[in-house]
Amino acid sequence: MATEPQGQKTLLTFSDVEKRFVQPDGTVNTAIDGVSLNVAEREFVALIGPSGCGKTTVLRLANGLIAPDAGAIGIDGQPPRPGPDMGFVFQAFRLIPWASAQANIEFALESLEISKAERAERARHYLDLVGLSRSAKAYPAQLSGGMKQRVALARALAGEPRVLLMDEPFASLDAQTRELMQGELLAIWRRLTPTVMFVTHSVDEALVLADTIVVMGAGKVLETIKIDLPRPRLTVEMRADPRFLELRSYLWNRIRDLVLTDPASEFFGRNLNE
Repeated sequence: MATEPQGQKTLLTFSDVEKRFVQPDGTVNTAIDGVSLNVAEREFVALIGPSGCGKTTVLRLANGLIAPDAGAIGIDGQPPRPGPDMGFVFQAFRLIPWASAQANIEFALESLEISKAERAERARHYLDLVGLSRSAKAYPAQLSGGMKQRVALARALAGEPRVLLMDEPFASLDAQTRELMQGELLAIWRRLTPTVMFVTHSVDEALVLADTIVVMGAGKVLETIKIDLPRPRLTVEMRADPRFLELRSYLWNRIRDLVLTDPASEFFGRNLNE
């Protein structure tokens, strides 16, 4: 179980949650098996683990896009459902190609009971927040990968969600842009204080961003680790800190062992030390 940051209440709960999917051949795949997790208000949680271990399924369940087959999920004690309270940022940008950056954001706000003028104003505000006010009229094809992801982030934030769910949002970016986006995200998180659940395959990214790291494997929560490293962490000095290096080594070896011992992994049973 995740420990709540001091003075903050639990916002999101998973209690013995299971989720199964039926494959085309009729076999049943258990994606999530007995997951229990507490996420506090304004907490930044990173989910890490091998591919196929259930991280994205956790986000989809938290959003209410899919329902659990067993167990319970609650947002302030209520079942989750898609809507403005739950922002979702995907790895793929999922922008409408024939709409400008601002129009992409306004389109996402059409379900809200606000006027067209308010939608436009809010879209401009969040484009400015991610540093894209000068690109409001640009189309996705005219934007770099990093700029597209900023639009996707602004679109999720424009609904002013209590919970921001992010599924490997920076995985397709080059290393420099990825670091810049990490800094951008942290600045926005400090300012707007949503609760964040962030899926990543990068141990370094998880350590830089998160209050809590949840290690998953084979559909289960294997370990929850509080990260008590001081912020900011996007510095050369912090990456050289013995505590950072110790956590990085532990988490990297933990995930490496999970991959090498998973019969479904292409690397199962290999000796990579030779």
